[in-house]
Amino acid sequence: MSTENEGTAVPPAPSAPPVPVDAPAAPASQAQAPQGPYGQDPQGQVPQGQGVSGDAGHPGVSSSAPDPSWPPPPPPAASYGDGGSGSGPGGWGSSYQQPAPKSGRGRGGLVAAVLVAALVAGGLGGGLGYVLAKDNDESTGSTTVSASANGGDVKRDPGTTAGVAAKALPSTVTIEAESNSGEGGTGTGFVFDKQGHIVTNNHVVADAVDGGKLTATFPTGKKYDAEVVGHAQGYDVAVIKLKDAPSDLQPLTLGDSDKVAVGDSTIAIGAPFGLSDTVTTGIISAKNRPVASSDGSGSQASYMSALQTDASINPGNSGGPLLDARGNVIGINSAIQSTGNGGFGTGQSGSIGLGFAIPINQAKYVAQELIKNGKPVYAKIGASVSLDDSSDGAQITDQGAGGAAPVEPGGPAAKAGLKAGDVIIKLDDRVIDSGPTLIGEIWTHQPGDKVTITYERGGKQRTAEVTLGSRVGDN
Repeated sequence: MSTENEGTAVPPAPSAPPVPVDAPAAPASQAQAPQGPYGQDPQGQVPQGQGVSGDAGHPGVSSSAPDPSWPPPPPPAASYGDGGSGSGPGGWGSSYQQPAPKSGRGRGGLVAAVLVAALVAGGLGGGLGYVLAKDNDESTGSTTVSASANGGDVKRDPGTTAGVAAKALPSTVTIEAESNSGEGGTGTGFVFDKQGHIVTNNHVVADAVDGGKLTATFPTGKKYDAEVVGHAQGYDVAVIKLKDAPSDLQPLTLGDSDKVAVGDSTIAIGAPFGLSDTVTTGIISAKNRPVASSDGSGSQASYMSALQTDASINPGNSGGPLLDARGNVIGINSAIQSTGNGGFGTGQSGSIGLGFAIPINQAKYVAQELIKNGKPVYAKIGASVSLDDSSDGAQITDQGAGGAAPVEPGGPAAKAGLKAGDVIIKLDDRVIDSGPTLIGEIWTHQPGDKVTITYERGGKQRTAEVTLGSRVGDN
């Protein structure tokens, strides 16, 4: 499925039913009743609808050796943070007309009973309200009613959403990136270490990579100039560093995304549509979603095996932390699937509860490599696979990109005996249904890792152990 990297008018509420004229009046004081493979050499494009869809968001997968055809073209309908196709007329979102009420004394009797119950409760509440108001009026001359202090203070313990937000917000920033031509956008990032490194998405800072302007603003309003330390287009991860960073930075605690379970609570922090320091909640809806996404600018696609969440993710949430219930970072919000068309530069759409985050175990490795070397390091199998729409597996192409060999001579795939025409259907215990899915799964590993490849050749299944190689840089 493809996705986008990071609203409609609210209809009026239906009017309340009329009150019967013969209903007794409530007391005067009654109160009223009160939602390509990176790491591989690709051929073809990621098709629209490939993998799972997602500014905060991503999709897709495949793998191969570096190649002149790099980078692969972005998926047609994918983009960070909004993504997806529009919906037709009717169906969900169609207008609803309330049917006319049926006549009958039986129904009238039920309504009368409901009204009586409501009035009894209302009269009781009104009486209590009058007594409280009267007592207060006699002592202070005021008719207002104050809340009792005897009930105890509202608790915002560390495990609550409010407690997690209070601790995490001071370590998040709103990022503004601007190119030399004045183009740019807003995203989010979080403090990675005490040296002033901030982790975010590549597509958030892409405009400022070649000499543009970059700033990071904390919830206190303190703004710092920043510079790009390194960025990985394929992973959609970037690291920036604050200039004149303060000495009291508090890095967010990194969790273990491998141990996340479907149904776990999630908390997302970001700047949706420029609204800084916004907190939303949800759950982990799924794991290992193959996501290939693009920011709609014509740059190469990004691939990941994503965490899916229904926490509200919108344009501007990109790069922000996805936290667990204890406040540990388990992912970087990167893409969403949306019912609206468009992406950055083509009209943004909002969240429909399908958000995707880069697992923090992968993002941590990428960030550390960017801080250390300034360039990303990708794991690879050294084979060119098709990016065509498919559900049968990742097929090694007959020819590599730019006329290169489909299987890199002496590379990991060649050493394992893989050949052109082989169809890879599993990587360890992960089912591979396409080239983009394969890329995303390979990139959850590091160079030197050993994986078991299951593939089909001539109608028969075979397995091979592959030691993943490495490729440095995006080109």
